[in-house]
Amino acid sequence: MSIEPYDQRDGFIWFNGGLVPWPDAKIHVLTHGLHYASAVFEGARVYDGEVYKLTAHSERLHNSARLLGFEIPFSVAEIDQACRDAVRANTIVDGYIRPIAWRGSEQMGVAAQLTKINVAVASWYWGTYFDAEQRLKGIRLCMAEYCRPDPRTIPCKSKATGLYMICTIEKHRAERLGYADALMLDWRGQVAEATGANIFFVRGNELHTPTPDCFLDGITRQTVIGLARERGLSVIDRAIMPQEMGSFEQCFLTGSAAEVTPVSEIGDYRFTVGEITQTLMDAYSAFVRPAKPQLAAAS
Repeated sequence: MSIEPYDQRDGFIWFNGGLVPWPDAKIHVLTHGLHYASAVFEGARVYDGEVYKLTAHSERLHNSARLLGFEIPFSVAEIDQACRDAVRANTIVDGYIRPIAWRGSEQMGVAAQLTKINVAVASWYWGTYFDAEQRLKGIRLCMAEYCRPDPRTIPCKSKATGLYMICTIEKHRAERLGYADALMLDWRGQVAEATGANIFFVRGNELHTPTPDCFLDGITRQTVIGLARERGLSVIDRAIMPQEMGSFEQCFLTGSAAEVTPVSEIGDYRFTVGEITQTLMDAYSAFVRPAKPQLAAAS
């Protein structure tokens, strides 16, 4: 599979207060964020030229930074505008936006009190996160070896770059084994999430989803819960043990990149792409377009 390198693309990136040509958005090799993972980021879809739930993403970026002990030098409103500027400068109609904030190169070592906080926003065209053909049939997941850690060991409510290290390891392992992704348990052995998306199971007219107490309560997750309840479905947020997966009929993932993606297999467990999954896929696709009616607030 040939992919155009991200550092060789055309366009513009918003960088510390203004748009710069894409190739000029550079940092030094001794940047603290590169060495010590002192960086936070967001990922949001662009639909019809508008960033979905833009302010919610910008607010979460700010909160993530605070959890890592630094303040972003641009307000939520300024980050919102930076995202809009990046989308328009790159003429993105349907795509993706990636704001990121990190500690700079002014100080090297674990301590980083003297570093400047940098902020950038890039936007590009991005199609389906999973293979489109696989997605229609339901993607296949293996069981991950790493688990989501105890909240006492990580800032689990921060969308911090370092927390995705084990996700990349597990995503690569899954792909080597012929799967699309991996299901991660938490440190207690409970079902947690996929490597970059929340998970839901269907039993009858009920949705069951793990309580997000050691991983992100995704913005897409919140939207889908609201859409399900609007349609009279019961949503049960609870601890789920892996052996329970045999009692569920359907399964799907949710995330800004994944959107709503059906799952047909997790290890030894099989699921169908049933009516509820398809209904929520269609409902979400309609909901995220600006011209469509919006819920008053996400659940």
